Amino acid sequence: MIDSYTVATDGACKGNPGPTGWAWVGEDGHWAAGSLPEGTNNIGELLGLLAALRDHADVRDLVIQADSRYAIDTYERWMDGHARRGWRTAAKQPVKNREILEQLMAVRDARRAAGLPDARLEHVRGHRGHVLNEWADERAVRASGHAEKGVTGAWSSHAGQERLDVSGPPKR
Repeated sequence: MIDSYTVATDGACKGNPGPTGWAWVGEDGHWAAGSLPEGTNNIGELLGLLAALRDHADVRDLVIQADSRYAIDTYERWMDGHARRGWRTAAKQPVKNREILEQLMAVRDARRAAGLPDARLEHVRGHRGHVLNEWADERAVRASGHAEKGVTGAWSSHAGQERLDVSGPPKR
């Protein structure tokens, strides 16, 4: 079990809806990213968060930095209420992205069942020089480029890809 670890997450979409990418990048340069030929930016943001939680299930003090208030608020404030209301919003509309929210709840509940504290989510301002966020954005945008070519997939430094040098921002 790892004591503490920080990752940044991001989502990207070429058009909205359109080809979508998601990513997380860790403080040590490990990363994961994935693509969907059709999605939204919010789907990308939620999938980045979900992957970060799943891929770090053994980290006791997990800090997830995101530039998406939507992803943070969904996880911390809204998804349990949506479930209690039968997957309806407070305005009685069907909840968008329900399948992803159910997976987020399952991963969160598995952490709790294992005796781990909830992951701590921190909001960071996107495109403002936050190095991990810049790398997560770069990976998510790259994944959305794959999606634009019709490729659905996932890539990771834990599955043969090189770790990133996160001592500075990506070169664009």
